[in-house]
Amino acid sequence: MSFESAQLSVPTRFEEPLSTSGTTQLPNLTFRRHRTSRRWVHLALFLLTLATTTLAGSGHYLGFHSNFGLNEINFSWTALAIGGVWYSFTVLSILGAHEFGHYFACRYYRINASLPYFIPAPFFLTGTLGALIRIREPIPTKPMLFDIGVAGPLAGFIVACPALLIGVAFSRVTELPADFSGYSLGEPLLFQFVTWIFWGSIADGQSLNLHPMAFAAWFGLLATALNLFPAGQLDGGHISYAAFGRKSVLVTYGTVALTILLVFWSLSWLFWAILMIAILRFSGANHPRTHDEDLPLDNTRKLVAYVALAIFLICFTPAPIEVFHLIN
Repeated sequence: MSFESAQLSVPTRFEEPLSTSGTTQLPNLTFRRHRTSRRWVHLALFLLTLATTTLAGSGHYLGFHSNFGLNEINFSWTALAIGGVWYSFTVLSILGAHEFGHYFACRYYRINASLPYFIPAPFFLTGTLGALIRIREPIPTKPMLFDIGVAGPLAGFIVACPALLIGVAFSRVTELPADFSGYSLGEPLLFQFVTWIFWGSIADGQSLNLHPMAFAAWFGLLATALNLFPAGQLDGGHISYAAFGRKSVLVTYGTVALTILLVFWSLSWLFWAILMIAILRFSGANHPRTHDEDLPLDNTRKLVAYVALAIFLICFTPAPIEVFHLIN
């Protein structure tokens, strides 16, 4: 979840025509001012996340050079830490671009928002649970909500694309050992396309040994897809509300139901399904209302919404992570 939209303190609604730029004309709205964020908290969380992602990246760097266990390697701790930066720099750039996309959109509309909170995690696979910002006041109109909601995924995706190209180019196709067991990553359509560009069709018994930068890009694509799920307070939920108004609650329920069904396809969706149910339980299915709830989006933003849908489709994978055993 990238940000949570606050409730409007005054429930009164009004209807005004859209301007030629597609922005709703509003009367003067006055909101409370909030304290600015304690920047040391953001810096401390960033440094902790840098440490945990570098540690996770060191494991990916070690695994990349071991070539699925075919090579014996002996790196110093310093070399491993430096190698881990390939992953940590890339993944934090993608996550940071995503959150600063929201942040600068809030600044543009003079919405009070915090700097990004990066979330460290002691997971060997990712080293982080992502990042988020806090929006401290209501977002009064659907165009504003849409722009703030879509800015994050677009910015993160723009950074993830060159990282994916470079990372896959640095990767290599390797013959799998006869007794190999490990994790198999689900490949989004964009990932498959970039892999085909650099490596063509990979034969049976072989696999693409991912460079740490490529794995960071893969995680960035997955995070983008997860945030674009059209439900509740996720970015996709904000976009859905801006597009459909009150009817977006039906999209939210449908998305949660589909996520639960995905668990039966791949257990890697279990945590995400539980998280989405928790979001629904504590935040509610209905999105916080804007003053112009019944007004449609302008055509330009509708086009951007289709672009966001296309990004979701090419970043999504039905089975993100599976345990893999090679049977000969």
